[in-house]
Amino acid sequence: MNLNGKRIVLTGAASGIGKATARRVASEGARDAMLDVMDAPGEELAAEIGDHARYWHADVAHEAAVETVIAETAGWLGGIDVLLHIAGVLDGADVDLQAFSEDTWDRVIDINLKGSFLVAKHVSAVMRPVGRGVMVLTASGAGVKGGSSSFAYGSSKGGVHGLAMVLEGRLAPLGIRVNDVAPGNIDTPLKVAQVRETYEKTGDSDSFKQTMASLADPSGVAAVMAFLASDDADYVRGTIFTR
Repeated sequence: MNLNGKRIVLTGAASGIGKATARRVASEGARDAMLDVMDAPGEELAAEIGDHARYWHADVAHEAAVETVIAETAGWLGGIDVLLHIAGVLDGADVDLQAFSEDTWDRVIDINLKGSFLVAKHVSAVMRPVGRGVMVLTASGAGVKGGSSSFAYGSSKGGVHGLAMVLEGRLAPLGIRVNDVAPGNIDTPLKVAQVRETYEKTGDSDSFKQTMASLADPSGVAAVMAFLASDDADYVRGTIFTR
C-alpha cells in the first residue's frame, strides 16, 4: 500500500497496537502526529521514526486538551488526512458487579468512549472544510461480538462500535470515510496485564499459559490499520474484525 504524503494523527501511539501502527504507517511513507499520555516511550518512538514523526502528550478524556492538540497537530502536518484512534484502557477485569466501583467505570468510559467522541469531533472539524478524510476508531470483539472481563471495558467498546456506525452515516456525505476495527486477543501491555491479573485471582496456570500462547502480534492489526488509512480501502465500509 502507498501512504506517501498521508498526514496521520494516531492516538495511543506509545505502546501496543498504537506503537506497531505508528511504525507501520511511517514505513509506508506517512507523516505521524503521535498522541499518548506515556511521554517517555512516545518521545523515544518519535526519535526512532525520525523527522516525519512527532509526539504530543494528550489526555483524550478532556475536550480542552483534545481541541488544543488537534489544532497543533493539524498545524504541524498542514492538515489531517487520516485519524487512527487507538488510545484506550482496560480496568476492572474480573471484578464482581457488586464490587465494581463508579470511579473505575467512569475512567474507562471517559477514556475509551468519550475520548473517541472528542477526538472524532475535533478531527472532523479539520477534515470537513476540505471534503475528504479517513477516520478509524478502535472497538473490540468485547462488547461487539461477545462479553468482556470488565463491565466497563465491554460497555465502552460496544459504545465505540455504535459511535462509529453513527459517524459513518453522518460523515460519509461530507467525504469522510469512517471504519472501526475490532481486534481480538492481541499481545499488548493492556491485555497481558489483564491476563496476569486474572491468573493472580484464579491461580489457574493452565488457562494462563493457554491464553498467553494464543495472543496475536500487534503488527497484524497494524497492517489492517495501515490498509484502512490508504486509498486502497476506499470501498471498505463498517467494522473490520481481526484476530
